[in-house]
Amino acid sequence: MEQIKTKIENGDCLEVLKRYPDNFFNLIVTSPPYADSRNKTYGGIKPNEYVEWFLPRAKEFLRVLKPDGTFVLNIKEKAVNGERHTYVIELILALRKQGWLWTEEFVWHKKNCYPGKWPNRFRDAWEKCLQFNKSKKFKMYQEAVMVPMGDWAKGRLKNLSDIDKTRDNSKVGSGFGKNISNWVKRENAYPTNVLHFATECYNRNHSAVFPKALPEWFMKLFTQENDWVLDPFVGSGTTAEVAQNLNRNFVGIDVLSEYCKLAQKRTAHYQYRICEDEDEYETNNQRKNSEVCREKHTGVSSQQNRKVKKTQIESGTQA
Repeated sequence: MEQIKTKIENGDCLEVLKRYPDNFFNLIVTSPPYADSRNKTYGGIKPNEYVEWFLPRAKEFLRVLKPDGTFVLNIKEKAVNGERHTYVIELILALRKQGWLWTEEFVWHKKNCYPGKWPNRFRDAWEKCLQFNKSKKFKMYQEAVMVPMGDWAKGRLKNLSDIDKTRDNSKVGSGFGKNISNWVKRENAYPTNVLHFATECYNRNHSAVFPKALPEWFMKLFTQENDWVLDPFVGSGTTAEVAQNLNRNFVGIDVLSEYCKLAQKRTAHYQYRICEDEDEYETNNQRKNSEVCREKHTGVSSQQNRKVKKTQIESGTQA
């Protein structure tokens, strides 16, 4: 198995990405600070200033993304003075003018959202995941995210009518149609663009953590093993951990050093150890070798006469 690389960088992605070449990353997946949120951590960008703040960074994303790569942006609106602010809509339009194609919009439904309301609206139970591309031809591995057919298929496909056995065109003249018989004996189906994932929190030291299942789904859909993934607002390192689990190379950037330390700690359980015979290594030796870690120990990979093997050593940190 090819050795993967994980790099966590402290700084503003606007400046850090200037050190990276054009057309480098296969996928950018991120959840930036929302407008007027996380004041104590990210400073809280005002809704009316959000597009102006985001566009220079998006320009760098456009440059470092491969022509067949994908940019996934998890973002949501907020209510201001009793109505929804339009900064997300304005950002989408501005990104299109910048050269991005707005290819798709996914809905992340938060399955475990608490009920609640305000005087004029209910609690949000979903967020946008916007897909942007540089061209209409991009890499997409739809079979990697197929889902089980479900119990509905047992009854619906048991007794097919004559209409079910041929292409049944839409009665409204849209040009769409379906042939139900094509699904007989199939175990999996393609998902919709509504993703049902519960919220979770790695730790309480970060103000906004999305579930591992969310970036995992997009990494499976848009990348393969050994591809490069970027999260320019990496936070506590959820995307970094997922990328390692899926054997993707990863770069994470955050302006706050304390979050970078969290991300580094979270991903440190992936180690590289020098080994001769497997039975020579017991728990104590694994602990000693835990200091031989990934990219920063370049001396390990330069010793050609030794065998370097990637192992996953359990960490005391709870995910």
